[in-house]
Amino acid sequence: MRKVVSVCLILLFAHLIIIVNSLNPTLDDDVLGLIVFKADLQDPDGKLGSWNEEDDSPCKWEGVRCNPRSNRVSALVLDGFGLSGKMGRGLMQLKFLSKLSLAKNNLTGSIGVNIAQLSNLRIIDLSDNSFSGRIPDNFFEQCGNLRSISLANNRFSGQIPDSLVSCSSLGVLNFSSNQFSGLLPSGIWSLHGLRSLDVSDNLLEGGIPKEVEGLNNLREINMRKNQFTGPVPDEFGACALLRSVDLSENSFSGSLPSTLQTLSLCTDLNFHSNLFTGEITEWIGELGSLQNIDLSKNMFSGAVPNGIGNIQPLRILNISNNGFSGSLPASMINCKNIQILDVSWNSLTGFLPTWVFRLGMQEVLFSGNKLTGSINGAVTSSIDVSHQNLQVLDVSHNELSGEIPSDIASFSSLRFLNMSRNSLMGQVPETVGKLKALKSLDLSENKLNGSIPSSIRTCSSLISLILSRNNLSGQVPVAMAKLADLEYVDLSNNKLTGTLPKPLANLIHLVTFNVSHNHLQGELPAGAFFNTISPSSVSGNPTLCGAAVNKSCPAVLPKPIVLNPNSTGSDPDSIPQTIGHKKILLSISALIAIGAAAVILIGIIFITVLNLRVRSTAARSSAAVPLSGGDFSSSHTTDTNSGKLVMFSGEPDFSTGAHALLNKDCELGRGGFGAVYRTVLGDGRSVAIKKLTVSSLVKSQEDFEREVKKLGRIHHPNLVALEGYYWTPSLQLLIYEYVSGGNLYKHLHEDEDRNRSPLSWNERFNIILGIAKSLAHLHQLNIIHYNLKSSNILIDGLGEPKIADFGLARLLPMLDRYVLSSKIQSALGYMAPEFACKTVKITEKCDVYGFGVLVLEIVTGRRPVEYMEDDVVILCDMVRGALEEGGVDECIDERLQGKFLAEEAIPVMKLGLICTSQVPSNRPDMAEVINILGLIKCPEESDNN
Repeated sequence: MRKVVSVCLILLFAHLIIIVNSLNPTLDDDVLGLIVFKADLQDPDGKLGSWNEEDDSPCKWEGVRCNPRSNRVSALVLDGFGLSGKMGRGLMQLKFLSKLSLAKNNLTGSIGVNIAQLSNLRIIDLSDNSFSGRIPDNFFEQCGNLRSISLANNRFSGQIPDSLVSCSSLGVLNFSSNQFSGLLPSGIWSLHGLRSLDVSDNLLEGGIPKEVEGLNNLREINMRKNQFTGPVPDEFGACALLRSVDLSENSFSGSLPSTLQTLSLCTDLNFHSNLFTGEITEWIGELGSLQNIDLSKNMFSGAVPNGIGNIQPLRILNISNNGFSGSLPASMINCKNIQILDVSWNSLTGFLPTWVFRLGMQEVLFSGNKLTGSINGAVTSSIDVSHQNLQVLDVSHNELSGEIPSDIASFSSLRFLNMSRNSLMGQVPETVGKLKALKSLDLSENKLNGSIPSSIRTCSSLISLILSRNNLSGQVPVAMAKLADLEYVDLSNNKLTGTLPKPLANLIHLVTFNVSHNHLQGELPAGAFFNTISPSSVSGNPTLCGAAVNKSCPAVLPKPIVLNPNSTGSDPDSIPQTIGHKKILLSISALIAIGAAAVILIGIIFITVLNLRVRSTAARSSAAVPLSGGDFSSSHTTDTNSGKLVMFSGEPDFSTGAHALLNKDCELGRGGFGAVYRTVLGDGRSVAIKKLTVSSLVKSQEDFEREVKKLGRIHHPNLVALEGYYWTPSLQLLIYEYVSGGNLYKHLHEDEDRNRSPLSWNERFNIILGIAKSLAHLHQLNIIHYNLKSSNILIDGLGEPKIADFGLARLLPMLDRYVLSSKIQSALGYMAPEFACKTVKITEKCDVYGFGVLVLEIVTGRRPVEYMEDDVVILCDMVRGALEEGGVDECIDERLQGKFLAEEAIPVMKLGLICTSQVPSNRPDMAEVINILGLIKCPEESDNN
């Protein structure tokens, strides 16, 4: 306590000294200013340990630099120190500070300190932090000496202040990767000293005015990923010193002005993903310094200009997804430095140019055009050492013909080869096995015949093999089992025969394996993947058998040996004597078959009777599964007669209350994974028992125990603890801690029925924060909940939330979104839209969506989906509409009227809407959500909460 008081007195004294000495700065101001600045920070790595308030000078402190003549602090560079907290007023005492760099930390809050007014300050770098909010309008009013400012990669919002025009000496301006909106201040275009302007990745709008010609010192302009519109003015060409131009991912329109040819020093030109139209004429050949050109995803048309061949330094040319037509100009043979050529998805015609393979490029992409002719000639006519550089070749979706050349093996560095959707004929060459670096091979939808070459086994890096929709025949080679990294295989719609090789079961990374619509026969390989393979992946093979095709495989029996009991000879095939005009035929195989059939029949009858008894026992509400003796054993050995009980801590004690284990009178609820019951241990402690639904769950005891033990090791104050489990082949139980306060759904929607007072605003906020913390913890462990809903949020006796049912999706045999959606169909309104889209990957962001719905449910007190007489109300849509109409405060639970903080509740609802974005990438992760909630929570609590 003394130490705390002492520190507080020192800081108070320092603040007083700062105020007193503000008119008479001395060397002590630097020490005191930095100590006060440090007091507002958290320094978990101890990087500021050398900062001692008892020192006479701070010049030897870590991150501090002083002017050698005056010994005053001239630079404060704390990049990557791991600091958090806020930027305090102590910095205003550093009157001689010329450089302030706090980049790559976790500083938060708004910029409440007008550091730009420090008269000697030249450089400000606050990039890569978590600063937020608006920048004050007067922030830049006295920044005449400022040369460089970077606020990149923060969370600033609102408009960029017009006072920025006061920074007349500004040379570098970087406001990228924030949430700035509105128009750029018109004064920016009059900052004649500006050399670098980067406002990329924001929400800015408007266009580029003619005044851009005033930026005659500009070297770099980056306006990527905003909402800018309009044409590029002719005056843009007046910025003759430009080296890099990036206007990509906006809505710029019109044609590119020919005045751009004056940008003779420009090396990077990026206009992709806009609405540009018109032709690119020969003026582009005047840009003799260009190294990278990206005009992709626009609406350009006409021929590719011949002048491209004049650009000797060109390394990357991307004109994909446009309307270019004709052939590529032969002059491009002069582009000796080109490494990447992407002309895909245009309307190019003619043959595949032979010069393409003579330039030693790394990536060549011609997909989605109208190329004709033989690919064989283009490859074989240009064999030389340059082939060793090629890594990506994509000529798919064209009209190419001929055979795949055996010389394809000369592309020894090839990683991706796509020749799909052409008219290629002949066989897959054996030489494909020499492509040892190949990761993806797609030859689908051609007219290939012959067999799959066994040399494929030497393509040891192969991940994806797509040969579907050809005329391939023969067997699936056993050699494929050597491709240990294989994930995606599609051999469907061919004429393959024989059985699938059993060693394919050893391919542990398989995600898809499609052999549908062939002539395969016999039994599927037995293995983890093939045990759960989709029926559609093996359909269309009439004689294929196994569980996936719902067809049992016939037993393989030896050829019958017919014995004649009346014969004394040694010929086993001799004709027997006849008795009563009937032949008596006896065989060893027949006797074996009869005996086997009898045993099987008896076994079926026995198992059927046993199952009926088990079901009858489980159905009787009064007949519980006893835990003391009989069906349960604390032993770690499995006995199918008794089952296996494991408690993760302590010895199991079910000596009392065991009769109520599965008693319906003690049922707490039911969900997608089973029913939950309450029972009492011998020591009087209550536990919750979840009886898992057997259907579609893991059948293997080893798999079940492995996953459950992982869940048992997960501990967090806001997660329901898993205390043990019970296993038999027909019954699996999970033993959880008992949470006494009921679930969140009942607190929100059944208060009146239970005479329970409604949750206060503080209680609701704490529940939201607790859910966020537990989800963040799960996501750090790579666990997706999948089934968030208010009935799965339990409230303990202290009002703290605890998430239940986490990790249970791991007990499913495969994490298929349709299987999951059937298991958690009760979570209507909480499920992210990507569950309905087969091509979108399911990630932690689906939990973020469910969390957002929960937030809105908690604040509004309304269900995610409500059915009216003639309408259905979707909570997310209702709140979003109210926000757009300015009435979002009317959505707050009426039971909180006058008892909530609007400055907290409304931002929380906005956060919920952000979390329910239709696009997964637009949703924050849970760590960001926790930070945002921390910013929303007011430091002072109102008395009426």
